[in-house]
Amino acid sequence: MKLLATRRLLRILRVVIRYRLDDLLLTLPLPAWMRALRFALPWRWLPRKQLELSRGQAMRLALEDLGPIFIKFGQLLSTRRDLLPPDIADELARLQDQVPPFPAAESVARIEEQLGAKVGEVFARFDVEPLASASVAQVHAAQLKSGEEVVVKVIRPGLKPIIRSDLAWLFLAARIAEKASADARRLRPVEVVSDYEKTIYDELDLLREAANASQLRRNFADSELLYVPQVYWDWCRHKVLVMERIYGVPVTDLDTLADQRTNMKLLAERGVEIFFTQVFRDSFFHADMHPGNIFVATRTPWSPQYIAIDCGIVGSLTPEDQDYLARNLIAFFKRDYRRVAQLHIDSGWVPAETKVNEFEAAIRTVCEPIFEKPLKDISFGQLLLRLFQTARRFNMEVQPQLVLLQKTLLNIEGLGRQLYPDLDLWSTAQPFLERWMRERVSPLHLLRNLQQQAEQVPHLSQMARDTLERLNQPRAAAPQPTAAPRAWPLRLLGAGLVAAGVSQGLLLTPAAWSAWLSLGAGLLLVLRR
Repeated sequence: MKLLATRRLLRILRVVIRYRLDDLLLTLPLPAWMRALRFALPWRWLPRKQLELSRGQAMRLALEDLGPIFIKFGQLLSTRRDLLPPDIADELARLQDQVPPFPAAESVARIEEQLGAKVGEVFARFDVEPLASASVAQVHAAQLKSGEEVVVKVIRPGLKPIIRSDLAWLFLAARIAEKASADARRLRPVEVVSDYEKTIYDELDLLREAANASQLRRNFADSELLYVPQVYWDWCRHKVLVMERIYGVPVTDLDTLADQRTNMKLLAERGVEIFFTQVFRDSFFHADMHPGNIFVATRTPWSPQYIAIDCGIVGSLTPEDQDYLARNLIAFFKRDYRRVAQLHIDSGWVPAETKVNEFEAAIRTVCEPIFEKPLKDISFGQLLLRLFQTARRFNMEVQPQLVLLQKTLLNIEGLGRQLYPDLDLWSTAQPFLERWMRERVSPLHLLRNLQQQAEQVPHLSQMARDTLERLNQPRAAAPQPTAAPRAWPLRLLGAGLVAAGVSQGLLLTPAAWSAWLSLGAGLLLVLRR
């Protein structure tokens, strides 16, 4: 392990020297003694070939040179536009997983080890030549004995030691950067590496990806918007995933989509609808929707359907985050910056002591120039990005679920405008959000929520029953047992609380509304015995 770590360090150092990444560090406002150390670095005394690269290009090429794990890190880093300068973020977004496949013999050996059976016993046909190869896995086409065409995804062998070594050096570099520069501390490098550590280890567990895919498929069962391939659970393991093979047009193949007369406007709008449906209806969204993971079905080009693969990274929001996010977006549509500022404070996204007037003014300064453009020219994702950057000045804590959401929205919006340049995401999103808010306070939704709340308060009902039992027991000093208290006042109080909670649903926060209905439901259930 030590030998591997040493060899890895030497390789990293070679790449740093080749692309002169130390020049990037020296552009930061470092203490004088640290800047003087540059004269002690031996390679800085040697002649060098001018690569004529921007700092973003140098970082991108260096990560590509360092291999799959660093490429994956660069991809994750590119999503943190709230932390990175735009020129670096744009270059890192160009990173691609063009990784050479590992030998077929190793792939077959791993599959057989995981499945506990020979490949020929499981599959009627197995293609040794991989369909695709990425940072952590590669994919082979196959056919099950029952006749279904499938793909077999298998994790690269020997990744964990490399990942541990690379993460150790990344954490070391992040800690050095934080100590060396205030600007570096603002970028929170240790936090970024920690996010990456969780992401990369999650992607090594293909059972997690299979579970995500199954959930997403269930959420969009029989939908004309999105199709998710079926998972064959009998042949899924931690390092092997077997799922239905799909046939579609890559979403970036605009020529083929045009040749089959795809309705591009509808295709772009459905991408937006899928995003908001996942976020607000399901609170479960595919958070890695880059073009390589999205295809378009060929069956009905006049009513196009998306196909999504690779569900290794998903996001979710709490009901409170859903509610506050929807209210924020609607307030944006109405340019109600005071409401936006107050919602950020109420939700806890910024500290409670934040002065709402100052925060409102900062938001207005960011948003007003943007809203002067035609709506179709306004980037929804960029607006959220600018908002998050502004909020960080007011000590907004990083919300991991919102970072995933922002990344996904940027991907969807960019893809939508590539398909249909005149896409007006605002006119697509606003009706959806307003309809969702109306449904949240509809009688049917409130009754369903009340039922759920009632199921969640058995402890409250039991406490009330125990209290009544104690009240029903004879008093020691009394010659006769006391009469049981009447139930109807408690029932009447409970019904009144429920009715008030239903009628005032629009005025209460989700947490207050939930507590109100819980109390009322508990009182109603007290005397069911």
